[in-house]
Amino acid sequence: MAATGQIGTVGRRTAVVAASSGLVVSMLSSPASATAGDAGSLPAVDTAALTASARAVLDSAPVVTSPADATWTVDIPAVTAETPPPPPTPAKAKAASRSAARAAAVAKPAVAAFAVPQAVAGNAVLEIAAKYVGTPYVSGGTTPAGFDCSGFVGYVYAQLGVSLPRTSGGIKAAGTIISRADARPGDIIWSPGHVALYAGGDSQIDSPRPGKTIQFRAIWQSAPVFIRIG
Repeated sequence: MAATGQIGTVGRRTAVVAASSGLVVSMLSSPASATAGDAGSLPAVDTAALTASARAVLDSAPVVTSPADATWTVDIPAVTAETPPPPPTPAKAKAASRSAARAAAVAKPAVAAFAVPQAVAGNAVLEIAAKYVGTPYVSGGTTPAGFDCSGFVGYVYAQLGVSLPRTSGGIKAAGTIISRADARPGDIIWSPGHVALYAGGDSQIDSPRPGKTIQFRAIWQSAPVFIRIG
């Protein structure tokens, strides 16, 4: 194969290096000269000789091949997603019906502050007094809407037609002092600033103080004075 052209002087070495494949192509040409008077033709170049070294490099390069049916595999560990169980639903408390609340109240009797003495039965004073158990203490009170201590004693005796002074001191002065051994249910117990009705044994009924209600209870006075009316 011949290359032609109008080149005045050719004297060159050409080296082509392909590092990735190890291919080296060297082209060496001997200096040649042409005169202006020539017909403009260049000498023929033997390309087979120029590429012989490159072909030798290609022939000696290692060849990497892979089977046509080769497959690639990747080991991926199995991952299992677990859904956490839903939180437990809180149980709704059932509201107690009013009828159930009333039934419970009826089934559970009220506990008396002090057992009702046997002396109440057949005793006119104590039978009247027992009707007002639970009535609140009211300072200055003289009616079933609320009693103070002397207001309660005076009200009970008034139901039997007996009129008593309004104050505890006046009630003491209106009666006769007796011994505890001689006292009978329905007599009056006096202590400084307070009066109650004797209910027999070691018990009494009275309207004690603010925040409390009329109840049968034990005699708490350290030195009670027993008064009999009439």
